[in-house]
Amino acid sequence: EVHLVESGGGLVQPGGSLRLSCAASGFPFTMYTMSWFRQAPGMEREGVADISRGGTGLWYADSVKGRFTISRDNAKNTVFLQMDSLKAEDAAMYYCAVARLGAGLGASNYTYWGQGTQVTVSS
Repeated sequence: EVHLVESGGGLVQPGGSLRLSCAASGFPFTMYTMSWFRQAPGMEREGVADISRGGTGLWYADSVKGRFTISRDNAKNTVFLQMDSLKAEDAAMYYCAVARLGAGLGASNYTYWGQGTQVTVSS
């Protein structure tokens, strides 16, 4: 059974940083592109970042490019999202997801996702 457990969310002031983590289990982690997406209340789901199986292929939404960094540790089946220079509009529930096999980077096509971790950006 696939398990994705996100952590690291919280309340941060504008301009601050957070580092999200996602512990994955129940599937061959190194065979899949991993993703982060977010959803704010009343808004559609938005893909944030993808990282390829080996970590060399990266994709970011224009809204976070230059501020967020996705990475993965294949030895520990963990994916990270470093979020810097946070803005009020970054506030959302953030989800770790397994990209559908064959989907390209930036496709926002997922097979599994976790329960999410809340990010609040407010002064």
